[in-house]
Amino acid sequence: HFRVLDKNNRRYQSGTIEDCQKTLKQIRTANDLKPDTGHAVIYLHGIGRSSRSMRPIPDAMPKEGFVHVPFEYPSTRVPIEQSAGFLHSLIESLTDVSKISFVVHSMGGLVVRRYLKDHRDPRIDRMVMLGTPNSGAELADMLKRNMIFRTVYGPAGQELVTDPNGTIATLPTPDFEFGIIAGGKGDDRGFNPLLPGDNDGTVTISSARLAGASDFLRIPKIHSFLMSDETAIAAVKCFLEHGRFSMEREPAPIVRESAECR
Repeated sequence: HFRVLDKNNRRYQSGTIEDCQKTLKQIRTANDLKPDTGHAVIYLHGIGRSSRSMRPIPDAMPKEGFVHVPFEYPSTRVPIEQSAGFLHSLIESLTDVSKISFVVHSMGGLVVRRYLKDHRDPRIDRMVMLGTPNSGAELADMLKRNMIFRTVYGPAGQELVTDPNGTIATLPTPDFEFGIIAGGKGDDRGFNPLLPGDNDGTVTISSARLAGASDFLRIPKIHSFLMSDETAIAAVKCFLEHGRFSMEREPAPIVRESAECR
């Protein structure tokens, strides 16, 4: 099931991909819309959310120099692999852009990493992850057998566990510049004392960290509101432009031997 949506999530068409492509072509022709060019920034929301949750970031970003592309996908209805396939289709459709970056929240980062397992577009430049459980979510470990959790979060929810033999453990590390923003209090309890170590209430700092990151930033914000934090938004903009979260401090890259440290 596919949909054609405008920037306000107003639906123009739903049905097969062929139906939607036909409608989109008609809209482009009727409005003389030209293909997007330049630097495309694709925004991926987390599980159970929508592209609207990411809107504070593109709304605060410069309109010149960037093409902002919200990616809407059925995060609770299909496995991560299938969502990555939808992402591939989107990237393939961006035929006229010269550069592609990602800004991702939570499971959105795992969708990109799953995409990278099968594909590698040479136009991909940078990515910023916000609260992505790169080593799995301990909260999913606790809730995976709960019927409500299974019903609400679907097959992808079952893949968010910290199982060393699970889906997340098989995902590749990006081979391009990426930075990580994680929420936490800067102590050993975080926002949720049921989780081990500092955390944003849902994802631990240790799980958000991933060796190879060019820069790392902790902000005192809970998981669901990382995308609307002013510090995070400024850091995203700086990273997309310069490959670091701030020009006023040295980057804090994550090297392999310290990836598990808090």
